Amino acid sequence: MYRPHGLLRRRLREQTYRQMAKKILAIKSSILGANSQSSQLIDYLLEGLDGDVTVRDVAAEPLPMLDLETMTALSAEPNDIQQLSDKLIQEVKDADLVVIGAPNYNFAIPTQLKNWIDLIARAGVTFRYSSGGGVEGLVTNTCALVIATSGGMKKDNNSELGAPYLKSILGFMGIPTEFIFVEGLGMSKVKEAALAKAKEELKAYKCK
Repeated sequence: MYRPHGLLRRRLREQTYRQMAKKILAIKSSILGANSQSSQLIDYLLEGLDGDVTVRDVAAEPLPMLDLETMTALSAEPNDIQQLSDKLIQEVKDADLVVIGAPNYNFAIPTQLKNWIDLIARAGVTFRYSSGGGVEGLVTNTCALVIATSGGMKKDNNSELGAPYLKSILGFMGIPTEFIFVEGLGMSKVKEAALAKAKEELKAYKCK
C-alpha cells in the first residue's frame, strides 16, 4: 500500500486544514485590541483557511446590551435593534464555521461577547420550544470553535465558567462547539509553550 512521505503527508494535512470551511465568521471580543492573544490566535487560524471570511470585533465596535429597551425592541415592530439582530443571526447561519475568541475576565466571558450572544439567541429564529417543552436549535450546518484564553490555569479547577456557558448557549441554538484552551498566558514560564500548543491544535482542528 502506498504511503505518502513526510513532506507530502504534511502538505496533505495542510490542504485539508485550508479547505475545511468555505464561509468563516470570526468573533473577536478582547478589550486588548491588537495585543490580544485570543485575537492573534484567530488571525493565525484564518491565515491557514481558504474561504469567505467575516470578522466582527465586538469590543472595537460594541453591540447594544440586553436591557429593557433592547429586549422590547426585539419583539416589537421592525426597528434598528431588530435589524441588527437579524444581520448578526444571518452571519451565523451563513457560516460553515464560527470562530470565537473568548478571553477569561473574572472567571467569565467578556461583556461584549455576551451582548453578541444576547442578540443572536432569539426564540423562533435561532431556537424554538416544542409543545412538549423541549428545545430545538434552528441553526444547522454551522459549527463553532472557541479559543478560550486565560492568564492563569482555570480549566481544571472549576473556575472556568465561560466555556460551559458557551457550550450550553451555542448548543441551545443547534451549534456543536469545540474548545481550544490556552492557559497560563500571564505566567512567563508557560506562556510560550501554551501558545505553541494552541497553534498546533489549530492546525489539527477540523469542523465536525
